Amino acid sequence: MSYSLGILDQSPIIEDATNEQTLQKTVALAQKAEQLGYSRFWVSEHHNTDTLAGSSPEVLVSYLLAKTKSINIGSGGVMLQHYSPYKVAENFHVLASLEPGRVDLGIGKAPGGLPLSTKALQYGTLNNDENDFEERLTFLQQLIEQTVLAEHELYGVQATPIPKVKPALFLLGASPQSATLAGTLGIAFVFARFINSDNDVLAQAATAYRTHHPNGHFAVSIAALAAPTKEEAIALIGDQKITKVHLASGKSLTLQSVELAEKFGQESGESFTVKQYDADILCGTPDDIKMILDDYHVRYRIDEFILHTPVLKEFERERSFELLSPVYLQQKEAVS
Repeated sequence: MSYSLGILDQSPIIEDATNEQTLQKTVALAQKAEQLGYSRFWVSEHHNTDTLAGSSPEVLVSYLLAKTKSINIGSGGVMLQHYSPYKVAENFHVLASLEPGRVDLGIGKAPGGLPLSTKALQYGTLNNDENDFEERLTFLQQLIEQTVLAEHELYGVQATPIPKVKPALFLLGASPQSATLAGTLGIAFVFARFINSDNDVLAQAATAYRTHHPNGHFAVSIAALAAPTKEEAIALIGDQKITKVHLASGKSLTLQSVELAEKFGQESGESFTVKQYDADILCGTPDDIKMILDDYHVRYRIDEFILHTPVLKEFERERSFELLSPVYLQQKEAVS
């Protein structure tokens, strides 16, 4: 294939599994992804929820690196608004020193939870300016690349240990504005199509990124489910929805349910509306989905797809990753 494939795993709690079982399933899936030829395996950051077990990606990344041998492991992503860029750089420099060339640092802008968990994460700190994300990301990049400017108040500081191979830095986003920021900084960009499935916005993001960084790495995280037949895939998807809360300030966030969206709105202190949209999940046979990915690859100049499979059935979810894996698709190409 002319593009690579990765996996995003949010450590969903499936079929009444315990938190301990859920995290071990993430470990097993990462090991399986390595065997199946996936390029990278990422874990996410969600707070104060009983539906997902992944709240601390840097800790989970460390464990997954120790349990795998060759696949890139990373965060999808660290929510930088909550944290010191310096500490994030230190964390990932330690990881990159332990496993050179295998560490991905994906950075996200979303809160990863409701306003109450954001308040808890930032409790006791001066971390209360939600409009300084670009400044934080720029400083993080400078720490990793050892290019902190002489006029910066923290000039001379180093995020030790300095690894021989730097962690790969990615910005995650779902807008042309995020794509422009990544392109301007000269870092890789991942468009979260499983959050914003508007292909017009995807096209704008692709153009914006390539305008500023023509040879950069442009990836798309996309919701997809493969099954032996299209009929089974459609049945497994069912009537899934995406729930968004729209705040009076103009911000919109994607939540996992109407109840959580309403709770977010209430905790925000703003007036709000909650809306549901049909989830745009690619579903069908492996051939059906590969045909769409091939088309997107050419149309939007996508270098990599990172697959997200939002189906709460353990066997069917793992089977989908197998059916869409580079090893499986290459075997099919060789036979045909």
